Amino acid sequence: MRVVSIVLWLLIGLPVASLLAQDSDRYRNEQDFLTPEFYKARREALRQLIPEGSCAVLLSAPVRNRSNDVDYPYHQSPDFYYLSGWTEPNSVLVVFKEAQRFNKGEVKDILLVPPRDPAKERWNGRRGGKTAARRISGADWVLTTESWDTLQLPFESLTKVLQLRLEDPRIAGNQDPLEYDGLLRSYRKKVDSASVSPDDFLLKRALTTMRMVKHPDELALLQRAVDISVSGHLEMMKALEPGMTEYQVEAVGEYVFHALGAEAVGYPSICGGGENSTVLHYTDNRRPLGAGDLILLDMGAEYHGYTADITRTLPVTGKYTSEQLAIYNLVLEARDSGIAACQPGNPFQAPNAAARRVISRGLQDLGIIHSADELKTYFMHGTSHYLGLDVHDAGNYGPLAPGNVITVEPGIYIAADSPCDRKWWGIGIRIEDDILITTTGHQNLSEKLPVKPEEIEKAMKQPAILNNSALKNE
Repeated sequence: MRVVSIVLWLLIGLPVASLLAQDSDRYRNEQDFLTPEFYKARREALRQLIPEGSCAVLLSAPVRNRSNDVDYPYHQSPDFYYLSGWTEPNSVLVVFKEAQRFNKGEVKDILLVPPRDPAKERWNGRRGGKTAARRISGADWVLTTESWDTLQLPFESLTKVLQLRLEDPRIAGNQDPLEYDGLLRSYRKKVDSASVSPDDFLLKRALTTMRMVKHPDELALLQRAVDISVSGHLEMMKALEPGMTEYQVEAVGEYVFHALGAEAVGYPSICGGGENSTVLHYTDNRRPLGAGDLILLDMGAEYHGYTADITRTLPVTGKYTSEQLAIYNLVLEARDSGIAACQPGNPFQAPNAAARRVISRGLQDLGIIHSADELKTYFMHGTSHYLGLDVHDAGNYGPLAPGNVITVEPGIYIAADSPCDRKWWGIGIRIEDDILITTTGHQNLSEKLPVKPEEIEKAMKQPAILNNSALKNE
């Protein structure tokens, strides 16, 4: 590898020493990332939950191939990121319950990261190396993964080795010891030689317990993701008009997300117009929009790893029809009832139960169903899931507790050929907000986004920052 680096350096004229000596602060210079003290505290909290005499070993998420020699943009394992703040692949984190003695001295955790490689960085972007990893994670001992194969971990003297479910090797026959497959082989060799049977249950349970209660510093980042998402949704309201396509509406929202600093979307954007509004996880987003259509927009920005999850359903013409308004107001009442049930100590399913009661009664009043048993035909999902580093975040679905962040997202989806009056066909409406459980009740993190029909119709009359007429005529 060293020979290859030198050859490439000679070919491209890149001064290796200069690249390696670049100011490490340029690796990640935003000012509102979580601090190393946060990650040190997370690892300390994990120690309180794992058994005496144990250690936890986490491998970073593998790189995932899109096609041929093109990979998907890398996304770190949320658990790995939660304990280290480290976003590079091909890394390993070891957390000991009690400090262990190495040549370095007493160590409670070890982070191994890819070595700096100026030739690869010239092609694929800067690596942080040990300097950045130490600054970001606050780990006791930071090494490069070149040390992983020979690092002697005291597995034989430990009561348990804890791990998460491990991914299968990415590429059959990959022999690079510094990529995921090589790190995984080396780890398995270590546990086999120590005659250890790793536990892949206790660590996940511990991390779930921790992640479902958000620290105030996490809530600040989550609120930023929500605020960015609110701005994107509001701009889509202003820009929407007949003749646009689903993907043009999506482009407006995602433009705002990125313009305001979001690194990515938290999940593939759902922009379903007309009949597509009745498809829960529709992501093709290619259909032209016509007068009389609704468009269901389920979109959330991801900021520093934390994602929002917001849904609004808009009339393409800027005004709901009477049938659309009847269904919309029913879903809105269900959302309000679901949010009201977001109280500490309530069962996790309390918002869902409250929303379902409203929709069941309302659909019967409209003559769309005749009994509660038919509800699942038009409302086939629950209202809530945890939110955080994952859009469907870790949680045990026990009683709601302060620090939980959940969604409340009731919906009604009336597909064509449904067993009801055809005047309702093609109406799909979902309303979703992000709710923090507090000590005294709840806080709607996305409350600034218009949700009442008259508020949405008013917002849709406002001028947009983008010339949507030019967009639709391209």
